[in-house]
Amino acid sequence: MKKKFKLDEIDCANCAAKLETAIRKLPGVDAAAVSFLTQKMTLEAADDVFEDVLDRVDALIRKLEPDCRVVR
Repeated sequence: MKKKFKLDEIDCANCAAKLETAIRKLPGVDAAAVSFLTQKMTLEAADDVFEDVLDRVDALIRKLEPDCRVVR
């Protein structure tokens, strides 16, 4: 499954790159892209674990960038 999500309060291109790199390393993530310009994240993971992966991605984003939130 591949879905796009809006990100609130992503501060800079470096932050987006840092998030993208970290998200791609999470177990269950098949692909991920974070765009500072569009303030969006594209996440791809298997259908049966997508919600669990998204929860882990959300927690990781809050840890690395406390002001940034995934809009579901």
